[in-house]
Amino acid sequence: MSNQKKQIIMNEITFWKQNKLLPEHYCDFLMTLYSEGNQNEEVSGNAKKAINPVIKRKKWGIASIFPIIALMFTVLLFTIQYEWVVVAIAGIFAACCLAGAFYFAKKNKLLATMLQLAVALLMLGISVKISMTYFAGNNNMLYGLLITNCILWLISGVMLKITYFTISGVIGFCIIIGAWFYI
Repeated sequence: MSNQKKQIIMNEITFWKQNKLLPEHYCDFLMTLYSEGNQNEEVSGNAKKAINPVIKRKKWGIASIFPIIALMFTVLLFTIQYEWVVVAIAGIFAACCLAGAFYFAKKNKLLATMLQLAVALLMLGISVKISMTYFAGNNNMLYGLLITNCILWLISGVMLKITYFTISGVIGFCIIIGAWFYI
């Protein structure tokens, strides 16, 4: 068994022992078994590194709220009559998500990723709504705003080394340019 797998198992055993999920003598036996009789610092378990699926599910649940809210705002942009109210609220939410993405960039990668996704979705929705409201029938303005969004995604992806933004920017740019010349 690889050392990494042993370390994960030993972290779990230490967690079980500290939280009294198994009797102490069982945990000691299992620790001795997996450490192959070596009870040195390098092999001993760390309960804080134990995998806890409940905590992982909570993190995913909290992080997935932001793209869902962004999707709701995007839908509201195209269904409510009072455009400026929804655009203003969506813009404020996008700014807060952007600030949160920068704040959580090093602390919580999952949350930062979801906040970045929410900002990209909201900015796309706001751009399309502004184009449809103020430049109705002007497809060149719509294409221009969509290309601007794709270029922003591409620049963000390259500068921040975010692969999914780089790929989205390139693919979106190519599709929009193709559709622009096709129509």
